[in-house]
Amino acid sequence: MNVKIEESWKNALEEEFEKPYFVELAEFVKDEYKRTIVYPPPTRIFSAFDYTPIEEVKVVVLGQDPYHGPRQANGLSFSVGKDIPIPPSLINIYKEIENDMGIKMPNDGELTRWAKQGVLLLNATLTVRAGLAGSHQHKGWEEFTDAAIHSLAKTRRHIVYLLWGSYAQQKGAFIDRTKNCVLEAPHPSPLSAHRGFFGCRHFSKANTYLVMHNFDPIEW
Repeated sequence: MNVKIEESWKNALEEEFEKPYFVELAEFVKDEYKRTIVYPPPTRIFSAFDYTPIEEVKVVVLGQDPYHGPRQANGLSFSVGKDIPIPPSLINIYKEIENDMGIKMPNDGELTRWAKQGVLLLNATLTVRAGLAGSHQHKGWEEFTDAAIHSLAKTRRHIVYLLWGSYAQQKGAFIDRTKNCVLEAPHPSPLSAHRGFFGCRHFSKANTYLVMHNFDPIEW
């Protein structure tokens, strides 16, 4: 199957594209785009991979679902376009960055600048029906994104994995902590951020680890 995705990821995941689950997933997603409104736009489905080639990944941020509101989802977990109001979870992420590192909160939620520095902003599910959170879960995306993380873990080391919330922590449970840095905290959602996301200092900790292993720190 010819999937339009960044070349290094295409090579790493080529076996997945031929598996029955992915063929079924592709048909399902194609049909959904024909029948109803689906986010993100088709050209942005694989943006997390397109912006951050496998050999350039330094940090992984695992989300669950794309945003399901109009024009919000852009293929990067937690990110929205410059002209879209910043979602509550991202506001809390920005607050923690400010408290942790003294970096003032930006005026928008566009995180492409992180992706270009090596932050893989990956949702477990890469598409969603408009207004219906979780509507494309259990269709095959989770298996595909699991394969991506396994491929990364197999071929790279000294990566920082930011696992926020129980869903991300379960998805990243297999990551070898002797070869990578795994940082866990509650989800930055307003419902849970006060339970330990605030004060986790993941952003300075990530940069300390990266510098220790001869990588440039992320400009959060």
